[in-house]
Amino acid sequence: MDFQVLQDQLSIQFNKEELLRQAFTHSSYVNEHKKQPLDDNERLEFLGDAVLELGVSQYLYRTYPNMAEGELTKLRAAIVCEPALVEFANQLHFEQFVLLGNGEERTGGRKRPALLADVFEAFIGALYLDQGFTTVITFLQSVVYPKIDQGAFFHGLDYKSQLQELIQQEGPQEIEYAIIEERGPAHDREFEAHVSVNQTVVGKGIGRTKKEAEQRAAKQALDHYQ
Repeated sequence: MDFQVLQDQLSIQFNKEELLRQAFTHSSYVNEHKKQPLDDNERLEFLGDAVLELGVSQYLYRTYPNMAEGELTKLRAAIVCEPALVEFANQLHFEQFVLLGNGEERTGGRKRPALLADVFEAFIGALYLDQGFTTVITFLQSVVYPKIDQGAFFHGLDYKSQLQELIQQEGPQEIEYAIIEERGPAHDREFEAHVSVNQTVVGKGIGRTKKEAEQRAAKQALDHYQ
């Protein structure tokens, strides 16, 4: 397997390519090549899981200063769960570089979600050992953080939909969101949103984007009604 192709693709050159190779080495491959001094990726996966969680936690903490601890936890869980990790791995075509045993290959292991999620975490672990946390953050900035900014993981925090469903239980109601104020410089803008039901303000929220501010307002309204 030519891992230089992967390094060129990622614009990352490992100091110790054996770490990169290990990150993509499945235990089935090691079991079928026992005469070779190989290590599988399970320990790197263990490390990468922790490094990824820290990198995501740090980003969420800094990006969403008005988000409560419970909401941050839910959002982080959505980002580091298996389906999300598989999406990241597929985006980078990691499946092409996995070293598998023949049996695992025949049974479709290369496309198995759990395997791909493990490989992504193992890669994070290998990158951390090889180049440190700063390089991991740079990698996350290109692969993971943009997805967060696009709102890809906010489905579990869709308070606007929850509020809509709750209000409509009592018949047709008029729900309206309005951005009341924008403040701060362009690179650090803050928005304040109000949500009204039948022209009565029932929730207020502040966020770094209009969408976040509206969600915060909907959350406050939900707390009011419940």
